[in-house]
This record gives sequence, structure tokens and C-alpha cells, in this order.
Amino acid sequence: MLFPMSIFAQGNLQGTVTDKAGEPLAGVNVVVQGTKNGTATDFDGKFMLSNLKKGDVIAFTFLGYKNQTLSYTGQKEAKVVLEDETQSLQEMVVVGYGSVKKKDATGSVSLITTKDFNKGANVTTENLLNGRVAGVTINTSGAPGSGSEIRIRGGASLAASNDPLIVIDGFPLEGKTNVGSTSFLASLNPNTIESISVLKDASATAIFGSRASNGVIMITTKKGGKDLQVEYNFQYGSGKITDKVDVFSADEFRNLVAGPIVGYDPITNQPIRSGGIGTPAMVSKLGNANTDWQDEIYRRTDLVDNNVSLRGSLFGKIPARLNIGNTYQEGARLTNTFNRNSLSLALNPSFLDNHLKIKTQANYTNERNRFVDHVEGTAISFDPTQPVYLDGSPYEGFFEYYNPSNNELTPSVPRNPVAQLLQTFDFGKNNRFFGNFEADYKFHFFPALRAIVNVGYDESFGRRNREVSNLAASSFSNNNVAKGTLEYNNGFRKNKLFDSYLVYTKELTNLNIEATAGYSYQKYEAEKYGSGNVIDPTHISDIDTSTDVVNIGFFARTNLNFYDKYLLTLSYRRDGSSRFSKDNRWGNFPAVALAWKLKDEFFAENKTISDLKLRLGWGVTGQQEIPEADIYLLKTSIGNGQSQYTFGSTPYGLAIPNYYNPDIKWEETTTYNVGFDYGLWSRFTGSLDFFYKKTDDLFSKTAIADGANFSNFGMQNIGEMSTKGIEFSVDAKLISNEKFQWNANFNASKFERRIDYLDLESDILLGGIGVGTGGTAQIHRVDYTPSAFYVYRQLYNPDGSPIEGAYADINGDGIVNGDDRYIYYNQDPDLTLGFATNMNFKNFDFSFNLRASLGNHVYNAINAGKAQYDLINNNGALGNIHTSVLATNFNTTTDVVLSDMFVENASFLRMDNISLGYTFQKWLAGKASLRLSTGVQNAFIITKYSGLDPEITGGIDNTIYPRQRTFLFGANVKF
Repeated sequence: MLFPMSIFAQGNLQGTVTDKAGEPLAGVNVVVQGTKNGTATDFDGKFMLSNLKKGDVIAFTFLGYKNQTLSYTGQKEAKVVLEDETQSLQEMVVVGYGSVKKKDATGSVSLITTKDFNKGANVTTENLLNGRVAGVTINTSGAPGSGSEIRIRGGASLAASNDPLIVIDGFPLEGKTNVGSTSFLASLNPNTIESISVLKDASATAIFGSRASNGVIMITTKKGGKDLQVEYNFQYGSGKITDKVDVFSADEFRNLVAGPIVGYDPITNQPIRSGGIGTPAMVSKLGNANTDWQDEIYRRTDLVDNNVSLRGSLFGKIPARLNIGNTYQEGARLTNTFNRNSLSLALNPSFLDNHLKIKTQANYTNERNRFVDHVEGTAISFDPTQPVYLDGSPYEGFFEYYNPSNNELTPSVPRNPVAQLLQTFDFGKNNRFFGNFEADYKFHFFPALRAIVNVGYDESFGRRNREVSNLAASSFSNNNVAKGTLEYNNGFRKNKLFDSYLVYTKELTNLNIEATAGYSYQKYEAEKYGSGNVIDPTHISDIDTSTDVVNIGFFARTNLNFYDKYLLTLSYRRDGSSRFSKDNRWGNFPAVALAWKLKDEFFAENKTISDLKLRLGWGVTGQQEIPEADIYLLKTSIGNGQSQYTFGSTPYGLAIPNYYNPDIKWEETTTYNVGFDYGLWSRFTGSLDFFYKKTDDLFSKTAIADGANFSNFGMQNIGEMSTKGIEFSVDAKLISNEKFQWNANFNASKFERRIDYLDLESDILLGGIGVGTGGTAQIHRVDYTPSAFYVYRQLYNPDGSPIEGAYADINGDGIVNGDDRYIYYNQDPDLTLGFATNMNFKNFDFSFNLRASLGNHVYNAINAGKAQYDLINNNGALGNIHTSVLATNFNTTTDVVLSDMFVENASFLRMDNISLGYTFQKWLAGKASLRLSTGVQNAFIITKYSGLDPEITGGIDNTIYPRQRTFLFGANVKF
């Protein structure tokens, strides 16, 4: 009697699963608890369960969303809405060859998503996270579309690249800029980015093996959806330079050279001056103009950014996203422009009842640039009493130093910097296509096993033409007669990827297993052609076909989760690189990480501690990015115009054997990391990390014994370096209610780098200062920070004024010479800080982000090399000098240039962006929303550094492309 009654009680349930926005969720696991009865939602979020009994509990689980249950009471239909796991510890972090919930991550990783990105004029992708991640510093110049110096935990090398590996949707980029482009990331439209994961320690990065010593940045682009959504984003910016190098104005310069006005000639009514430091010959060269050459080379600029995004489903089956963008940015230097047109398409359909998932990303970018010369040095020193334009000048009306009788240029004097910008036509363009195709198949007969194939392709072709008229004094000259310049360069780069791997996932009673194993092949090709200046009879054209670089890797990783408390990650990669000889080609890169969820172990009922996890990590990573990809090979190259031999009247280029080193091998970095992830009151989440890393077999260019090679200087493995540091971050939901939400992020990091060993304990001098021949102001020395400043200790008068050329005899031998130079500070900061906040009140939003660097130092090469009275006589012309000469009274540059007084504290606090917006939620009769915004980019900087800007790449300030302050206005429309 009971049997037919139970059959009668069984029923069917159908329904849909969506997120809170109403978007259907495909692939949600729908399982009757305690049974094997289950299914997964289809593309439309629909599911069907049969053989249900009243009282059954149905569980709905999906990565990135909170688990939810439903009791079956005989209903026929159900609509289930899953909530996002909004806390940062619940977010999905993209790692190498997979992803993981942040709460289950065992390595040191940071994640920022669209809602966290920096607002403002972020023309290139890396600026979306500037100041947002502990241990990550990003230094971007003021040039339009400029690339950035990105450092994660200070880098791990001396002379090789310290740039992190950049991976877009599982496709590692080459990291090199092609001809005609401003940077290799300039081709990526930031409006297409969904999230960025930063992998910092070796336990997280070792899966990338030989390219991961400097960390990995994983970029994920936006994907398609079901319902049609259209978004238009517009931004306009108006910018200008807010500060200049302190040099004498025209009147101040005349007073300095000829003396102040003491009267006027009764006949000519010309001013009579007296008391100047110039000779009569110098006074006679003074002009009557009042020119601020820095004002003249700069301009007010425009920024216009337009982006249209369409997201939806093709034919109701294929989620798709199309983005079309144009970015036009003017540089502060006259004529400098960056123009990017971009088109990106993403398709992510599912087939075979969600067993086969396809992801396709395709990006095309057309980048057009007008490049300009670096003329700041000339503008600083050019005579302010001379005009920009001069009537009758044969150089298209620009003032230049020349002999009017034969129009020959005065040799060895500076050229008009404004003319150099306006008369130089330096155009570049770069067409780039990059993208990848990924197929993820879950076996029907063995659902625990997935096979993934990822194929990537990146190709760019660039061209750059430079033309300068023979009417320009800055063009190529022969016998002091301007002849002109005409040269062009072509560049071709290609990057191909093939990855294939298997992923096994199994959930047991108290153990979850995920195992990954696979193979990776990547090949880089490049070729560049340079014509040289075809007007120069000694020019030599050159085709540089780079040796192909091939990387092959075998990798494996296992993630074990015991009782959802104890986590273990084991990874291993064996990499081979064509950059090295057969004896040194292969490297092994293991890693292990442990995590213990202390919250669940000891504080399960504690309401204050909402999360607490201990992480321990160890791993080995590699470095192969040396400047020469084939340095182990013996090669020859054709010399340039300075290395020729003439037969008869025809010059021929020489074939020159190159330096080579068949013993060159990997740099290897071993990293130890101890970290805590925490949460308090479910409002504050963050992490605290302690790390130590040691790099062996450092690459560096060092001296070679004469006759031992084809150069006396070349790349070798010569030393060891260590870095230790601490990082802290906190994300806070300070206020959260219906009307007002206030979120904030704060991070702090400190690291110290030390050189532990160099071959023969020999110093390596570096850091060219741009004054004299071969002058350097930095040093690599054992037991000190790399690139520390290496200078003389300045001596001072009793009144505190510096004594010109007087330095301390540090070694006490009675002679002051190079042996008395000493190490005085370095460019590394003692502490870096970042703070960002976002507030929403009803329809208003307000945000800003601050960055600070404390204890970093800069060698002010402008003061050191342009603040001496002797420079007023500039090879027969007059030259302006820095006003700091009034405090020092220095005369001769070579006497003072390496004084420690020019090493300055460059600590700073910078507000990168302030943004205010208002959103009309129901615009166009509720069919759209409209957000209007305004803001300021590079709002202010607070620093005691006497130079133009304390954020200097490399630690030596020898003039930079200054950063603008830009006022922004924007509109965002969503349909």
C-alpha cells in the first residue's frame, strides 16, 4: 500500500535562477541534498528536477554567489534569485590557468573590479589600479598615451626587466612596444576591463615559471550577457602645466648679466646698466625680448574619450559584447598627440547542455601618434631675452643663431626649442590585433574532468616617419648648413600562444580536490627596419630581424581543501626558453602554499571576527627578460654611420662581431610569504603580509677582461639580491544604508632591497647624469640598495653656504678624489601609502584617491648641472641658468655636479583624482539612466622637493615630461 502512495507523492519542479538584476545564471548546480538527483541551469537559467518528494531540500550553488536552499512542498514552478557574495573575501580571483574564491586563496593576491577602479582620465589600463594595491607602484609620465613603470614589491633584478608579466584573458603579452606606438598597453582600451588580479608572491605566480619573478597582473575583460544593454561613455578634459623649472626671467637675466638699470642715455634714451657679471661681449648679446621658453613649448590641452558598448545575446543563444572606442589626447608639448581607435568583440556561448563553454576575445586597435623631441633642457637654458620669431629669419621666421651673410648656423649653440617642435613632423601609427579563443569542455562520461584549450594571437605592424625641413636649424646639418632630415622605421611583432590543460574537480565528504596539468607553447617574432637619415650621405639603413623567442612549459597544480578549513596548494612548472643555450635552457619552478581558516577553527561564534585566515607560501620563479634575446649565440652586426670604412669615395658599413656569453642562464627568485586575511564586524576586510625574496644569478652588464670577448662590457650572471618587506591593506564599508553608502580603501607597504653578492665584490657604476662625459651618480655595491646615490660629501662655510668644489676627505688620505665618494640615500621609499574613498548619497557620488611616498630620494640633476654662472656663456651664445645659483654662488659645473647637496628628499602626497557625479536614474521616461560628472586629474601634490615633480623614474631628475592638471567633464548613458 505504501509503495504506490510514494510514487504518487513524487513530483517535478521547473524554474529559473537569476541574479538580483534579473540576469539568468547559466551553469548553476541544482541538487537535492543527500542524493545524487541534480542538474544544472541552461543558458536561460532554466532547470528541471524530477522524482521529488515533499520535504526535499534543493541546494543552489554557483561560484561567486551565496548558496541558497529551497524546500519542495509540491510546487510546480520556482524562481530563485542568488545574491552576490559582495564581500571582497568572497570574490573570484583570476590566477594562472584558473580562478579561486578569494576566501580560499592560499597565495598573496589582490583583486580590484570595475567598482574599485580609479576614476578620471585613465588612458592606459595600468592607471586603473594606481595606488589601490599594497606593494604595487605605478609611475606614468606626462606624455599622452604614455606607458608606465610598474613595480610589484620593488622588482627582483638589477639590469634585466623588473616589469611584471601582463596576462589578458589567459594570454600572456610580450611586454614590448612596437614602432609607432607609445606603449605595449596603449592598445588595450581600459573601458573593456572587468577586473584585475595582482599575484605577488611565488606561491601564486610560480605557475608562470620563468617569467614571474616580478609578479603577475591578470586582466579580465568584460563578457557578453543575455538582455540587450547599451552604454555610452563620454569624457572631456582640459589640461595645463601648473609648474615650471625656476630659471631667470628676461628682466632678471638682463640684470644678472648687465646689471640693473642705473640711468638712461640722454641721446638714445636706452637704459644704462651697471654691476652685472657678464663681460662686454656677453652684454652685447642680450636681446630686448621677454620670452618664457617653458611657457612657449607648452600649451593648454584637450582630452576627448568616447566609448560605446553593446552587450546582449546574438540569435538568443550567444552572449556577446561589442565595444567601440576613440581616445584623443593632446600632450603638453606643442604638436604632441595620441589618438587610439579601438574595436573589441567578446563571445562566450555554451553548448552541449553547458558541457562546452567557449570564450572568444578579439581586439583591434589603430593607434596614431605625433611624437615630439625632448626639448625641456633647451627651453630651460635658452636665452630669455631672445624672441621666438625674428623678422627676416631664413629658418621659416624663427629666431636662430646664424650668420646673416651666408645663412650658416652658428655651430655648437642651442636651437630654438619652439621651432624644433613646430618644424619636426614625427608621425607614428600602429595597427594591432590581439585576442584568444578558449574552449572549456566538461566530459559527458566523466563530469569531474574538464579539458581546456587556449589559443592566442597578437600581431602588430607599426610605422614611424620623421621629417624635418632644410629650413629648420634643428635638422641635420653639414658644415653648419641645414640639410634636413628624412627617415622612417617599420616594425613588426607577433606573439602566438597554445595552451592545453586538464582540470579535475572532486568534492568528497571532507575533502575538495582540484588538480590541473598542462602544456604551454608561446613564440615571439619581431623585425624592424630603419632607413637612417637618407639626406645624410653617411646614413646606413638597417633591417633587424630579432631571433625568435620560444617558451615551452609543462605545469601542474593541486588545490586541496580539507573540512573547508585547511588549504594546500602545490604547483610545479618546468620551463624551457630559447634565450639560453642547451645546457642552461630548462628551469624548474616549484611552489607550495598552506592556509588555515582560523575563523572557522577558533572563532566560529565570534561576531567581531568575521574572517581570519593564515597563509604560508614558498616558491621559486624565474627571470629571462635580458635585453638581448640570443646573447648566447655568436653573431655579427652591421655598423652605423660612425663605424665605416671608405673605399675610394664610398663609405661601407663594417660587420662587427657582437659580445656573446654561452654560459648565461636564468635568474631565479625564491620567495617566502606569511600572510593574514582578516575581517572585522563584516565591515572591514584586508590582509597583512610579510615577505622575503632572494634572487640568484643576477643579470648585469659588467666589465670583461680585454681580449676575452668581442667587447669589454657585457651581460653576465654576477650576483645575488634580497628583498624583504611588509604590506597592509583594509577595505571598509563605513556606512551603508538606503540613502548613504561610504566605502574606503587604505594600503601601506614597506620594502628594503639589498645586494648580497657581486662577483669579485666589484662595484658597478651607473646612473648617467647628463653632464660631462660618462658622469654617473649611482652605484651597485654589496650590502647596499641597488642604484644607491654615489656622491661627495659637501663642505659648508660657517654661515651654512656651500663651498664650491670642497668635499670631505672621507678616507683620510689627504687627497680628495674618487675614492672619497660615498653612498648617500637611494631612490627606494621607506613607505608607500594609498587611500581611496567613494561616497554615494541618494543620486550623488563623490570619490577621490590619494597616494603618498615617504623617504624616497631624487638626484636633482637640473640643479646640479644648470645652476652655475659659467653656463651663462653657452658656447658663444647666452644661456639661462637655475635661480638656485643665487643661494650657492657656484661657478663651474664640473666642480659641484656630484655634491650630495643635490640628493633631495622627494617624499610626496599626491591626489590623483577627485570626481563628483549625479545620476538621473529614470531618464527618457525610465528607459535609461544618465550620469553627469566632473572632476580633477592630478589635483595637487605636496612635497618639499625643489624640482618640478618628485615622481622620477630611475631616481635621477634630468628634466621630465611634466604631468598636467586636467579638469574633467563626463556623461555616461545606459539603456
